[in-house]
Amino acid sequence: MFGPDDAFLITILNLLRRLPIYPMFGRGLMRLQPVYVEDVAEAIARIIERAEAQPGIFECGGPRAYSYEEFVGVVARQAGLAPILIPIPFVVWRALAWASEILPDPLLTRNQVELMEIDTVSSPEMPGFVELGISPHSVEAMLQEMLSKYG
Repeated sequence: MFGPDDAFLITILNLLRRLPIYPMFGRGLMRLQPVYVEDVAEAIARIIERAEAQPGIFECGGPRAYSYEEFVGVVARQAGLAPILIPIPFVVWRALAWASEILPDPLLTRNQVELMEIDTVSSPEMPGFVELGISPHSVEAMLQEMLSKYG
């Protein structure tokens, strides 16, 4: 999930701005389908309004699935950046996370690394935004809006 001042998209953007060489999780092949926070809030409101006796499970993902490498590239291009993307093996990330967790305010946790090792996309077989009548916002559109407001 992403939105203004989030811990995901904004963190990637800030790192891209600071680092000419961007370290990727693994080879950047993990798939993700970022979803805008306000779209999820609208989905929750519509599900509550339904008041069905048997509410189902909804999987709400953004309008596009990306590989992690593609996603970082999209964020960089939207911000006018052209970093060099370097794959870093997950074993290195796990070691960094373990060391970071010793600190009072860890920059990276083992749980975060574990999440970056698996695909996080919605299943086409599950109900989602379409069944709720919602057209989700794209990362590109929302990032442009966020960049124009917050720089």
